[in-house]
Amino acid sequence: MFRKPALISLTAVLFAGLRTVMASSEINWKEAKSIYDFTAKTIDGEEVSLDKYRGHVAIIVNVASQCGYTKNHYEELGELFDQYGDSKGLKILGFPCNQFAGQEPGDSATICSFVRTHNVKFDMYEKVNVNGDDAHPLWKYLKHQQGGTFGDFIKWNFTKFVIDKNGQPVARFGPNTSPKELVSTLEKYW
Repeated sequence: MFRKPALISLTAVLFAGLRTVMASSEINWKEAKSIYDFTAKTIDGEEVSLDKYRGHVAIIVNVASQCGYTKNHYEELGELFDQYGDSKGLKILGFPCNQFAGQEPGDSATICSFVRTHNVKFDMYEKVNVNGDDAHPLWKYLKHQQGGTFGDFIKWNFTKFVIDKNGQPVARFGPNTSPKELVSTLEKYW
């Protein structure tokens, strides 16, 4: 008889803790002052503060390995990183997402293998949701700060946000915008 009340108490504590974590995630994105207020897990599972990008212009993009945009976008993002990473301090943060026609079905190991074969040198993070209630708080913040045409939601893979040196989202580009077309916008913030 002692086990049942203990189990109920433990369950109640766990659910209360979960509600607190969920509520703090909601509060965090709504109260965030910049991307530096967020953490995310790298593709290798390490939790890092996005404060590490302080003082850098950045591109944050949702990526997928099996999309029609994949080849060109990965190539052009890589070219931008090669050209401006050292000279201008450009940072690129790739967030795999499987919410669009299941075009990023792999786990972290599969995604790592894919990006290695495509010579990706920019920072990759764990797969996240970018839409819905369970979207990563960073993506909720980005969408709130830079709404999209016909709604704030992300419409497809390879939506790109330009972040200024103060961690502010200053521009949003859809998947049909080539990464190379971002150069004129990036130049405003270097």
